Amino acid sequence: MELFLKYPIDVQHELLFNLLSKAELTEIGQKYQFSAIKNYTDFANKVPIQQYESIEPLIESTRKGKQNVFWPTPIRWFAKSSGTTNSKSKFIPVSDEALEDCHFEAGKDMLCLYINNNPDTELFSGKGLRLGGSSAVYEDNETFFGDLSAIIIENMPFWADFSSSPKQEIALMGEWESKMKAIVEETIHEDITSLVGVPSWMLVLLNKVLERTGKENILEVWPNLEVYFHGGVNFNPYREQFKKLIPKKDFKYFEIYNASEGFFALQDQNDSQDLLLMLDYGIFYEFIPMNEFNGENSNAIPLQKVQLNINYAIVITTNGGLWRYLIGDTVKFTSLEPYRIRVTGRTKHFINVFGEELIIENTEEALHIACLKTGAEVSEYTVAPIFMTDEKSGAHEWLIEFKTEPKCLNTFATILDNTLKEINSDYEAKRYLNMTLTEPKINLAKKGLFYKWLKKQGKLGGQHKIPRLSNSRKHLDELLEMEFAVGC
Repeated sequence: MELFLKYPIDVQHELLFNLLSKAELTEIGQKYQFSAIKNYTDFANKVPIQQYESIEPLIESTRKGKQNVFWPTPIRWFAKSSGTTNSKSKFIPVSDEALEDCHFEAGKDMLCLYINNNPDTELFSGKGLRLGGSSAVYEDNETFFGDLSAIIIENMPFWADFSSSPKQEIALMGEWESKMKAIVEETIHEDITSLVGVPSWMLVLLNKVLERTGKENILEVWPNLEVYFHGGVNFNPYREQFKKLIPKKDFKYFEIYNASEGFFALQDQNDSQDLLLMLDYGIFYEFIPMNEFNGENSNAIPLQKVQLNINYAIVITTNGGLWRYLIGDTVKFTSLEPYRIRVTGRTKHFINVFGEELIIENTEEALHIACLKTGAEVSEYTVAPIFMTDEKSGAHEWLIEFKTEPKCLNTFATILDNTLKEINSDYEAKRYLNMTLTEPKINLAKKGLFYKWLKKQGKLGGQHKIPRLSNSRKHLDELLEMEFAVGC
């Protein structure tokens, strides 16, 4: 880490050319003449930016056994990723190098950073509770696919199972609700000192633990619990709920940023929301300013040209054989020495029907403020547009599932609306005198609605997330139809 902290651009440059050199005789390497690339400009000119749909045929041929397509070493593992519920499944190639030099290396670094910041830790006196996604692994044409969590568990060294709970056979169960029940039964008898998993699903598990044990809070079940390593979604909407479940003043929260495509960043400071971009995991980074974003036709910039507090789409080139691949996430830099980031949302998940350019970072900050001022707690939410008609302005329609409802929903809505105006000038302009956008419409969702919706689509588990923002009403209308169908 000290090397890339001191020489970040040199480390990234060397990494890129190591990747190009290693893959120059692959099908992709010969197609784009990797051997002729002498500098970053050559690389950007010769190799196109690509989304999943553009490389899917090559991935499918690899899944059927063809090798040396993306990467010279055999690729037999594929991380099945659907991200949010509105996308079909993707199969991301996972090489041995990606497992060892990226995902496993990141796990070691995560623990190293935590221990470095907390030298009095007793983390290893107990076990870590890991909550992955749907962890079944499937074989197809002598290749294997499943959630990334399943692939990692399958490939972990045998001794790692001794320090983790649940045991491997439970962690790899496929049916989500049965697995949750089995995890509860096993872990309530263990000395759990750490938690790892996506906040939304971890909350479900912790509440089931309390239901099963009859305890008031999680510390009555696991008194030595000291840290929660979380990632996958913005943690702010869940923070207060976790504080109530784990009422320990010095309890630690450490954020990680990983995906099927790679492990990108880690929290390197206590009590921080900034993540250190890890520059030596076999991933070369480029960035597209979102105000210039045009999908595969965008112009990307290398790390040395990024600026603070600008929303960027991430482009990655990896030791798993992804070349200038758009992963769909957006980030902003909060520090350039060292390079630290915050995840701001998704390239496809925003609302810009009326020119308001509303992103997930905006909605979650506004929800956080509204909750603080009204004592409310939000479990899940989604937002979609109400389209303009000849007579009426447009609006945003929210469906919110509260854990604790505000005493006055109108007050909550006003605070939410005013906060969005304060943090997003485009939204404020469209709200001016209600000319383009009127005040947001907020619907209360019955408790458990979002869970039932995910279950109906077969999308239970840590890899599946609620689509927060959309330019269409598809998801919102499906949810509202279910809400009224159950008599709400």
